[in-house]
Amino acid sequence: MLRWAAPTTQRKKVFIIIIIGEKINGAIPSVAAAIAARDEGLIRGLALRQTEAGAHYLDVCAGTAPELEREALEWLIGVVQGAVETPICIDSPDPEVLRDVYHLIERPGIINSVSGEGRKCEIIYPLIAGTGWKVIALTCDDDGIPADTGRKIEIGLKLIDLAGEYGITPDRIFIDTLVMSLSVVNDALPNFLEALTRIREKSPEVRFTSGLSNISFGTPKRKLINQYFLAFALQAGMDSAIMDPTDEVLYAGILAVEAILGRDRFCRTYNKAYRSGKLG
Repeated sequence: MLRWAAPTTQRKKVFIIIIIGEKINGAIPSVAAAIAARDEGLIRGLALRQTEAGAHYLDVCAGTAPELEREALEWLIGVVQGAVETPICIDSPDPEVLRDVYHLIERPGIINSVSGEGRKCEIIYPLIAGTGWKVIALTCDDDGIPADTGRKIEIGLKLIDLAGEYGITPDRIFIDTLVMSLSVVNDALPNFLEALTRIREKSPEVRFTSGLSNISFGTPKRKLINQYFLAFALQAGMDSAIMDPTDEVLYAGILAVEAILGRDRFCRTYNKAYRSGKLG
């Protein structure tokens, strides 16, 4: 059940799903500017606000030119760890960069990500074997993101099996079945849900995550689509979301879905949130 808990400074939301805060990402123009200017204040603020809102992990992605990425990530890691104790989800498309900055992170977090592309598994799996680190596994390979759901399932199961060869158990793996944008793939949601369901049938302990905003790319009123996608995904058993934990609309959506699914006994958490003004 969702409930309220008191952190050191202010009341903090505790979610039933694992929230990976998405706001420290160089793809966001204000963050890109802060990285270029080495503006610690903006990055610290993002880390603090997401932590206070209930993020379990903070995604840290430089999103810079490849030749600048390693140095930018090193700087970001230092700033974030100086601001909060929230574990880091270190994010880069380059497994060698992930390997090179890994030792700077003080507590186990999440590697974002591995896939069937190139040598990613070969580099990352040995790195986290025998540790408390978790990993996001993307269902794509050297041919890109498959349009065929069956191929996504095949890649996901292969990534789980390969991790097992390094002693990495399924509960340390977050499968991302890479939901596509509705503006490009009309049946993006059914494909996502089918892949999630069929992979879980084969590997019940594996976890699932997704970036909530991917499905709404190229559409108006993106937050509305994100909210309904979250509802369907939670009902299907998604364990985690890469999202903005400070978004009160999404937070209210989580509370409502948990109540509807019978996970919030007598709607106590939902009602408490309403009385405290958290539902708007």
